[in-house]
Amino acid sequence: MYFQYGRAETDYLKQRDAALGAVIDSIGHIARQVDTDLFSAVVHHIIGQQISTKAQATVWARMQAGLGTINAERVLSAGVDMLQSFGTTFRKAEYISDFARKVERGEFDLQKISCMTDSDAVRALAALKGVGVWTAEMILLFGLQRPDIFSFDDLAIRRGLRMVHRHTEIDRSLFEAYRRRYSPCCSVASLYLWAVAGGAVEGMQDTRSARGLRAERKN
Repeated sequence: MYFQYGRAETDYLKQRDAALGAVIDSIGHIARQVDTDLFSAVVHHIIGQQISTKAQATVWARMQAGLGTINAERVLSAGVDMLQSFGTTFRKAEYISDFARKVERGEFDLQKISCMTDSDAVRALAALKGVGVWTAEMILLFGLQRPDIFSFDDLAIRRGLRMVHRHTEIDRSLFEAYRRRYSPCCSVASLYLWAVAGGAVEGMQDTRSARGLRAERKN
C-alpha cells in the first residue's frame, strides 16, 4: 500500500509555493510505501533508526521471514536473541521487546493512538523506549498516513528545503514558516523534499558548504 494523495494536495502545494510546484511537476507522483498496521509500523521504524534505508529493508525482510506476522505475541515468543539475529542491535531488540510487552499487558493502547491529535500521538509514542520525536513523526506519516507531518528533526527534509529554495541554513523559525505555508499538506511536501534531497531533480544542489554538511551528518 502507498501513501494516499492526489491532485488536491499537489495543486494546493503548487499554489502555495511555485518552487516546490516546479519540483512536483518535474518528479510526478511519488509512490511511497506505508505500513497501516500500527504495531508493525512502530517496530519497522525502531529498526530503521540511524541505519540506511537499504539496511532497514534487509533487517525488516529477515524479521518478516522469521516471524511471519509482526505482532506482540510473535515478538515476545521470539525473544531478544532471535530479534538480534535478524540483524538489529541488542538495544533495538530490547526496545522492540519492551514495546511488545507493553502492548501485550495493555499498558500501551494502539487504538488510542489512532484517535489522538498529531501532537498528542507524538508525545505518547515518544514516551516508548527507543522512540524519539522523529521516529514518532515517521510512524504517524507512514503508519497512520497523517496528512500534515513535517519533521524539523529530519535532516533530509531540511536539506530538500535548502536545495529547493537555495537557503544556506534552515533554522527553526524558517522551518516553521514553511510548515505554515504547506499545512495542511505537509506530509506530501515531505515526500517531495525527501526526493529532492535524494537527487531526484537533476542539477539541483545543496547550497550549504561541505563543512556544514559534514557537521550535519555528524550531528
